[in-house]
Amino acid sequence: MAHIDRTLRTPRLILRDWRDEDLAEFARINADPEVMRHFPARLDTSESDAVAARIRHHFEKHGYGFWAVERVGGEPFLGFVGLAHVDFEASFTPAVEIGWRLARSGWGYGYASEAAERALDFAFSEARLAEVVSFTALRNKRSAAVMERIGMSLHPEIRFDHPKLPKGHPLSPHWLYHIKKERWRKLKHGR
Repeated sequence: MAHIDRTLRTPRLILRDWRDEDLAEFARINADPEVMRHFPARLDTSESDAVAARIRHHFEKHGYGFWAVERVGGEPFLGFVGLAHVDFEASFTPAVEIGWRLARSGWGYGYASEAAERALDFAFSEARLAEVVSFTALRNKRSAAVMERIGMSLHPEIRFDHPKLPKGHPLSPHWLYHIKKERWRKLKHGR
């Protein structure tokens, strides 16, 4: 089967297919307590590899997913940014989410926002989605700030307990953000 180039580019970043050599760095990212602060637990190498395998499978099934992110002329793997079908039931599903997880070395430079904006371009032009959602634990202010920077709006009626976390878990309460294709077009053409 011929390889399909799914690479996306921004001025500073390349969003690309995953490579086997990304797995060791991804495992380091998933083991970092700061990176994983708003997740239930850090991941060991086998758990991290399983996440990467699911990401690769999502690409095969849908033609998009969480792209591996590298900095042009810099780190060959910073983490991921991209789109995925939400894999649990909630009042807002079925839905496609935008998400990210970057190494600490990639924090504070606007990489998450830059890559996420490119992923939204893809979502609304190439994937022809009508809406994209994102969600985060109430205490994850950094992720919520990225969602707002890329033009997403807090969905005021929807605060939900993440169904994959035990009832009463401190990370269970989540905010839902969303952006519709029409709003994205207005934001892009208004710049």
